[in-house]
Amino acid sequence: MRIALDAMGSDRAPAVEVEGAVGALLDRSDDVRVVLVGDRERIEAELARFPDAPRDRLEIHHASEVIEMGEPPATAIRRKRDSSIVVGVNLLKAGEVDAFISAGSTGAVMGASLITLRTIPGVDRPPVGARIPTVSGRCLALDVGANVDCKPHQLVQFAQLGSVYAEDMLGIENPRVGLLNIGTEPEKGNEVVLEAYGLLTRTPHLNFIGNVEGREIVAGKCDVLVADGFVGNVMLKFYESVAGLITGMLRREASESGVQLDLDRIFRGLDYATTGGAPLLGVNGVVIICHGGSPPLAIRNAIGVAAQSVERRMVEHMAARLARPAEGPNQP
Repeated sequence: MRIALDAMGSDRAPAVEVEGAVGALLDRSDDVRVVLVGDRERIEAELARFPDAPRDRLEIHHASEVIEMGEPPATAIRRKRDSSIVVGVNLLKAGEVDAFISAGSTGAVMGASLITLRTIPGVDRPPVGARIPTVSGRCLALDVGANVDCKPHQLVQFAQLGSVYAEDMLGIENPRVGLLNIGTEPEKGNEVVLEAYGLLTRTPHLNFIGNVEGREIVAGKCDVLVADGFVGNVMLKFYESVAGLITGMLRREASESGVQLDLDRIFRGLDYATTGGAPLLGVNGVVIICHGGSPPLAIRNAIGVAAQSVERRMVEHMAARLARPAEGPNQP
């Protein structure tokens, strides 16, 4: 298996990507190879810091350009054909690699994936999913920012994609799918959510449990949480901020009371670095998007998530699910 990694994407590229790639390969057997895409000279300089790196499983594919975070994605994709993002996605399209990972511009990764890979039949817009912690484990939330405005049938597509991801990647049989709303009653919500609720109740092979309120997310009421990208992104960023807030409060309390708490262990589950990036679901290929501020651990885990997605043939399973009839009796 060959996984392409955009070595120029993160805020501290290529140091973070190289360290993460080396760590991932040292963790795994020889079933995975990593192709570092980017400036060869800079990547080689970083690799020199790791004499124990398994160079027989590390390749460099030179790309002379970088799409910066502030650049308009559509323009940058057209003008920078030799950027690490465009080159990496093209490698995936050509079948030269099995997955692509980037901590670069989310808009550019999405745009390049849509233009080059296209979506699987039955998907209008690919959502970005994020694994969030709950008291009972983890829940996949989607969309968390790719599509700000959504139509009701697109929320149904998100539910179907998320259900397959939960089965394949989280090991959840018959995952419970919830629709994020301001109340649990079917008549609550705006026009889009109201119509989506009706469609979801008639979607076959989907364990739709109804509306889920914000306070019910952490309680683990559902395994897949569906929302438009605007609401989902606000929720995710609030989620990410909670760990720091509570940690600070507990540290002050522990300092004043003299009680020792292992806060790092307690809040490790809220650290986005442990989730291995957010999958771009619904495109014809495994694409993982990482946070621009990702540490090496996040890259390391993203490589594991990408490898698992390929091994479990997640994209094929999603295509098969979306090919089923759009409506019918709601059943697992």
